[in-house]
This record gives sequence, structure tokens and C-alpha cells, in this order.
Amino acid sequence: MGFMHKQVFRLGFSLLVAFGLVFGALIQPANALTEEQKLVSEVWRIVNRSYLDDTFNHQNWAAVRQKALAKPFKDQTAAYVAIQNMLKSLDDPFTRFLDPEQYRSLQVNTSGELTGVGLQIALNAQTGKLEVVSPIEGSPADKAGIQPRDRIIKIEGISTENLTLDEAAARMRGPIGSLVTLLIERDGDGEKEIRVMRDRIALNPVVAELRSSPEGTSIGYLRLTQFNANASTELAHAISSLEKKGADAYILDLRNNPGGLLQAGIEIARLWLDSGTIVYTVNRQGVEGNFEAFGPALTDDPLVILVNQGTASASEILAGALQDNDRAKLVGETTFGKGLIQSLFALSDGSGLAVTIAKYETPTHRDINKLGITPDQVISQPPLQRNQIGTESDLQYQAAVELLQKRGVGV
Repeated sequence: MGFMHKQVFRLGFSLLVAFGLVFGALIQPANALTEEQKLVSEVWRIVNRSYLDDTFNHQNWAAVRQKALAKPFKDQTAAYVAIQNMLKSLDDPFTRFLDPEQYRSLQVNTSGELTGVGLQIALNAQTGKLEVVSPIEGSPADKAGIQPRDRIIKIEGISTENLTLDEAAARMRGPIGSLVTLLIERDGDGEKEIRVMRDRIALNPVVAELRSSPEGTSIGYLRLTQFNANASTELAHAISSLEKKGADAYILDLRNNPGGLLQAGIEIARLWLDSGTIVYTVNRQGVEGNFEAFGPALTDDPLVILVNQGTASASEILAGALQDNDRAKLVGETTFGKGLIQSLFALSDGSGLAVTIAKYETPTHRDINKLGITPDQVISQPPLQRNQIGTESDLQYQAAVELLQKRGVGV
């Protein structure tokens, strides 16, 4: 009996081994992925693991992988196209592939320094055209007279019509001292060609001035252009300096600030708050995270925040946190409405992937995605020239100054 048992066991074992070998032979080709297929597979896995919407835009995500890997790719470009098509099926403009050059550019941009012309750009959702959000103060683009809302029609003779935002940005960056020719279209002015010499752009995102209101209040005016790695430190320096100079109240200008690093938005909210929730984040498992202020704030002086349709992402987190905690009043126009958070992943060939991994809610649990934040005082105005910002022509700024004179804000 024992012998029989051993024989049966051995037979079973040898069948298993044989089956294993046959099975191994069957699955071998699937394991032998080309480098290009491995990259596509890597992107698929990251999205599969991290993407906020676990229905993947109501499609079978495994089938998307199967289709993408059905045949080998001719070259790296073909793999990149397959990745872009795969991501396009999610219908989320913020989940996007960045080739090695674009990925480096994005890292440089958020790190606080780059070489280029000094423009913040966006795609206009209505027209699909490449638009200037604003030139960086003192940059070559600013000196060349490029203005907010200008449309960039061509870069070096190449139409921007089919370029992504990252591709357009990459074409405008380049070595210090090199020239780039832009064809610009402006309302009422038609098209004109502008040649700009690239330079090192130090991305100090803070403009700070002490101003006097007609009633004699000393107002610390702070303009923040983006949330890069320098933003929190630079703003803290500016507030401390204005406090020493005797500021009684503050205006924080977040108009046309497209956002940036989530962490920078949280750190800046902490500069103004002694306590309270800054933001809630919700991932696809419905797990809620939250970020708190732990004080002390750098100042308790009254604060008004200026916002408009170009106020997006980390700007909205900051504005929403300070509005919901009754720390600030908002003046201007309803904000952009980007309530999604992306994480950046480095891929094996030096390219990168931005993936929407969570959504956020303001401290009172407002989900502002596609809705934006409505200011306490709504004031619309046409786009301003840079030299009009914070002047008599700036109706939103004037309303903020008036609000600071009123008792309601605590002056």
C-alpha cells in the first residue's frame, strides 16, 4: 500500500512537473516582452494601482492592456503613442504621459528654476488655443511685451494647434542666449511675430509690497504666481518682512495662479492659520486623509484673497482653506475648478507619468471639481495689463482695499 501510494504520488508529481514545463512553454512568449512593451505595461500597472476612478472611465482596463500589447512596437515613438492612446481612454486631461524632455521640464519648473522665455501657458478649454496665463515678471517674454490672454499661434514656425501643453512648453525652453520666434495673436491687434531670447528664469513666485489705503491702513500686498518648491519659504519671508514694516492688513493675489505642488499649498495655508483643517483628500478606496494647521500663524491681521478663472489647483486649496476657516474673504470671480490631485511617477526609460490619484475637498467638505470656488464678493473685470494690476484700474483690488476698511473683516 505504501509502495502504491509512493508510485501514485510520484506519478502525480511527474505530471505536475510535465504540466509545469508545458505551461511554462505556453506562457514563455508573454514574458518575453520587448523593452517598448515593458514600458507600456509599466504605465498600465501604475494606472491600475493608483488611478482615482476604479472603473477606469467605465471600461475593462485589463482589455485595454491586452489590446495595447497585442503586437510589438516598431520603435519607442510607437510605444509612446500607444501609451497616450491608452491614457486618452480615461478621458482625464490631468492623467498624462511625459516624454523624457517634458518630464525633466516639469521637474525643473516645480523646482523653481528653468531656462526659457518665462511664460505660464494654458489651453483655453473653449477654443482649444494655446494661451498665455501670464508672463513671469522681469522675464524675456515680459520684456518683449507678451501679455495675459495672448494666443500663441506658432513656435518657430510650427503651429501650436496639435501640440500638447508640455510639447509647447518644451519648444519654448532652450539654452540661455538662444532665440525663439513666436507668432502671437491678440484681441484687436491681429497677429504679430515676436523674437525672444531665452534666459535663466529664477522662479521666485512672490511679489510683495507695502501699500497705503486712502484711509491710511498699511496693506501688505502679496502676489503669488505659482506653487513651486520656493513658494512657501519666499512667502514666509515676505510676510515677516511686511510685519516688521508695520502692515495692518493683507491682500493675497492668487489671480491667474495655475497651482503647482500640493505640499506648497498646504504649507502656505499653515502660514495664515493657527489651527483647523486645510484640506481633505479622498482616494479611490474612499480613504480620507486630512492636513491640519498647527500654528502659530505668522500674522492674525485681516486678509482678503483675490481670485479669478485662472486661479486653479493648489491655489483653490489655499483659497478654500482660508475661506472655510473664516480666515479670509475672497474677492473676484469664480475659480477654475480643479479638485483633483496628481502624483508624478518616473518611468524606466526616463519618461514620466502624471496620474490623478485622489480628489480633494475643502474643510467644509466642498468638492469644487468643475465647479470652482465662489468668492464672498463677486466682481468681474476684463483682463488687465501687467502694469494695471493693483492700481485704480484694477476693480477687484480696489474692492479688496474697501473690504479691509470695513469692520466685517476685523479692522
